[in-house]
Amino acid sequence: MGGESTTGTAPRGRGATTGPAGGRTGRRLSGLAVALGMVLFLGGFAWGAVIYRPYTVPTDSMTPTIGVGDRILAQRVDGADVRRGDVVVFKDASWADAPMVKRVVAIGGDTVSCCQDGKLEVNGKKIDEPYLPAGKAAEASGFSDITVPEGRLFLLGDERRTSLDSTAHLTDAAGGTVARSAVDARVDAVVWPLDGMLPRPSGFAELGALSSPGPLRLVVCAVVAGVVLILGGAAYGPLAQRAARTRAPKEAAGVR
Repeated sequence: MGGESTTGTAPRGRGATTGPAGGRTGRRLSGLAVALGMVLFLGGFAWGAVIYRPYTVPTDSMTPTIGVGDRILAQRVDGADVRRGDVVVFKDASWADAPMVKRVVAIGGDTVSCCQDGKLEVNGKKIDEPYLPAGKAAEASGFSDITVPEGRLFLLGDERRTSLDSTAHLTDAAGGTVARSAVDARVDAVVWPLDGMLPRPSGFAELGALSSPGPLRLVVCAVVAGVVLILGGAAYGPLAQRAARTRAPKEAAGVR
């Protein structure tokens, strides 16, 4: 007759998580994110491996642009695509038995000389070279006009005092020049230490178009995006499960 207790118990199993955490749509999206992430991650690495080759520079001939022991990435290119200002990896048996790294300062048909006001001259134009050591002349010792034969390149190291470059081979049969076909790759970036992409050789722009940077930034973006998607997709399940456990006590038995 008196008031009755209306204490009730929630239906058994209510509020408990009996299936996979998260909604069906969330699980599908997380799986899609992981799959897409794997494609970007593995595809980025594969793309980079096809296009780029790693090298370690053993000398100081390219300082301060590239230091001793620096790890570089060089894009595989045809020698015909090399332009003024490019830093290239090449191999010429008359120079050395190992790959070498130098900067192209003149191509076939160019006339190169040094030095007027401490600057290199190509086709009568003084070249601004901000990548050289501060306060240093473009060459330790001058050389008169040299005309580069067609199909060949004239190369210098950025450390002009010690680099064994074209100036050290002027008395060779090729007059210090190297065949375009000897070029294996064009350097895009220093990856260890993390100096990043090489500065553009803008001083050569008046003489003709410069080379375009390789797709290294796109490769890196693909790999990073892949990692983010994989981690984000993989984290969805644990986060959804944790959220479900947090809600469960609130949805369990209550008193009315």
